[in-house]
Amino acid sequence: FPPAPRPPPSPHGRWKAQNVLEGQRRALLEAFGVKLEVLPDGRQRWHGCDKDTPRCFGTVHAQTPQYLLSGRWTPPCCLRALRATARHVVAELEAAGVRYWLEGGSLLGAVRLGDIIPWDYDVDLGLYRDDVPKCRWLAAVAATGRPVEDPEGFLWEKAAEGEFFRVHFSRANRLHVDLWPFYARPGGVMTKDTWLGHRQDVEFPESFLSPLVPVAFAGVAAKAPNDPRAFLELKFGPGAVESPEYPNPQVRRLAQDVGNK
Repeated sequence: FPPAPRPPPSPHGRWKAQNVLEGQRRALLEAFGVKLEVLPDGRQRWHGCDKDTPRCFGTVHAQTPQYLLSGRWTPPCCLRALRATARHVVAELEAAGVRYWLEGGSLLGAVRLGDIIPWDYDVDLGLYRDDVPKCRWLAAVAATGRPVEDPEGFLWEKAAEGEFFRVHFSRANRLHVDLWPFYARPGGVMTKDTWLGHRQDVEFPESFLSPLVPVAFAGVAAKAPNDPRAFLELKFGPGAVESPEYPNPQVRRLAQDVGNK
């Protein structure tokens, strides 16, 4: 005799089965490292980090995050958080009248793409040290030495590595913008008090900052030195704009992942 037909599942049974399938699907996406899912109708479903969770990678060693060692670029959720943090910091500095500019790899990304370099893990801004008191969040951190969380959940603090500031996406998620205070020494040369040994860590003529000019970056118009190409070639060497490379080629080179360019 054929088996009796099963009764239709109860609403609770359907809900339970759907939860099991959804859990299996999420586990599969996590196993493959998928952070962003684009659905057939064009909607996006995020599976990566957000304001309430840690970022998707750990401590960066030798300027090389773990995802580069795995042959991948910055997770899209991390780029989304970096863009949001950069836009927030730029808006706060602009509103306070702080003279700031894109620095290092962030300026490279602006000139090449109008955005963050797709394998970068932070954003760098320079600013005039004399303007620090103009920004209430920086002024509070400088006065107390303690982190300050603003109403939108971004965390402003003094960096442990030296005399500069850092703005995190949130207390939980440490994707961040670094703010480097510069000042002019005799001869019109811009310098700062903390040097981390990166190749772009060099002094430069103050004339690059008078005037500052707008450039597209991460969805906003941010300030940049008035001759971005010359500024970048001073810091990174000739052809820096046309010759992309990972932050530390001695650890991993771009050609290992995309071929010679």
